[in-house]
Amino acid sequence: MEYPKGIKWTKQRKCVYQILSDAKEPLSAHQIYHQALQMVPEDTYALSTVYRILAAFEENGLVNSTTWMGDDTVVYELEKGEHRHFAVCLECHKRIPLESCPFSLGHEHAGGDHHDCDHDHHHETDAALKDFTVTGHKIELYGYCSNCGKSR
Repeated sequence: MEYPKGIKWTKQRKCVYQILSDAKEPLSAHQIYHQALQMVPEDTYALSTVYRILAAFEENGLVNSTTWMGDDTVVYELEKGEHRHFAVCLECHKRIPLESCPFSLGHEHAGGDHHDCDHDHHHETDAALKDFTVTGHKIELYGYCSNCGKSR
């Protein structure tokens, strides 16, 4: 694996970076910590070390942090120049990544992505934001996954 330049790559930092690189969804520091212990059980990790590594990564623009709505858990994912949204099951709390952004204003977002909006109902929103520069957004959809929906 190739690691970005500009930061000292210790064995522990490489491990955290690998975990984030392999992740299918943003992870909390606790999740990263537990995966690191499983990956390299002979190494001693402290949760505080994981937090310091994540802070260093964030300071160097390698990760983005966000908070899951509803539970205040801070989660981290590698900065890939894109943003993602999730559907969250209210029963099992599974997070399902959405294939595309369901909301866009046609403005530049973090990472340089441009999104065009074809939906008529966004024109009112655009007018309301004429004196506001959008730099990003976060959306979580709530409902029931197919498994939990069947049992309801």
